[in-house]
Amino acid sequence: MSVTTHLKSLQALEMAIREGSLKAVADRLGITPAAVGQRVRSLEDYLGTDLLLRGRSGLKPTAELEHSLKDLHMAFAALVRVTESLDFQRVSEIHIVADPDWAELWLAPRIDGFREEHPHIQFCINGAGDVPVRLGTPDIRIGFSDAQDEPLFSDLLVPVTGPDNVRRIADWDPVMQMEGLPLLHLQAQRDDDDCPGWVEWFQTFGHRKTGPDRGVHYKHTRLALEAVRENVGFLVCGLSLVLRDYESGSIVIPFPVSQHLKAPHPYRLKVRPDSEKRPQVQRFVAWLRNAAGDTRRQIEELAAQSDTDQTG
Repeated sequence: MSVTTHLKSLQALEMAIREGSLKAVADRLGITPAAVGQRVRSLEDYLGTDLLLRGRSGLKPTAELEHSLKDLHMAFAALVRVTESLDFQRVSEIHIVADPDWAELWLAPRIDGFREEHPHIQFCINGAGDVPVRLGTPDIRIGFSDAQDEPLFSDLLVPVTGPDNVRRIADWDPVMQMEGLPLLHLQAQRDDDDCPGWVEWFQTFGHRKTGPDRGVHYKHTRLALEAVRENVGFLVCGLSLVLRDYESGSIVIPFPVSQHLKAPHPYRLKVRPDSEKRPQVQRFVAWLRNAAGDTRRQIEELAAQSDTDQTG
């Protein structure tokens, strides 16, 4: 096992004990729970012993790990302090951990505009990009969990589908327009996640009586949208994530945007305190806030236009 792999495995192990679940570790590192589990298993295989136990209250250390746990926590606490103090990165790098769907569907289509103005700034986003991932706290984190973090924008959840499917609604029952049509769903990532979808949408707006929970379930919006573009079915998802597709016509919104559910949590921004002082981070955060403001206005305009169309 190489030194880098060894450190990544120890990092995953220490965080798993501290956070209590592989999913929580994955959210913090910007990788999948399976990847976190693989890092821990590689260390267990290397040592020839189990290190984690699953309990009702979360992950616990085995007896073999227990006697080393204090040193493990102290070592990584010290590593984080050193990383933040000396900033183990070149001055041109920005490391971001973000919700994977937001990173791929919202950030990726827009970030080229920032790169054109600042070609010298390099990114590592969720462990991939111009530069390799580093241990320690990322410069920027985008997520939903901490209510104290700065809100970027709140999303609206709307039905979307491929262009060919619009005709299926028009030719269907004028009242129960969605009865019997194929539905796509998004899975909650944790048991305590709020993930409103078709069940809640039909309860609010009607259009279907039976089988609101039937259909294919996807772990990530980006995977479900691939099926949507191929006219496989209808999906309820965040409006901000499909704005580019909507503008290009590859995805359509078959009902007025006023018929929406509000996302339970806004996208939130957290910047590492010492990173806030770095000019390249300041430039990117300013750009990010402006881009988020544009998205917020687009969402508001589409909702207002929908209301006008209905009253007109």
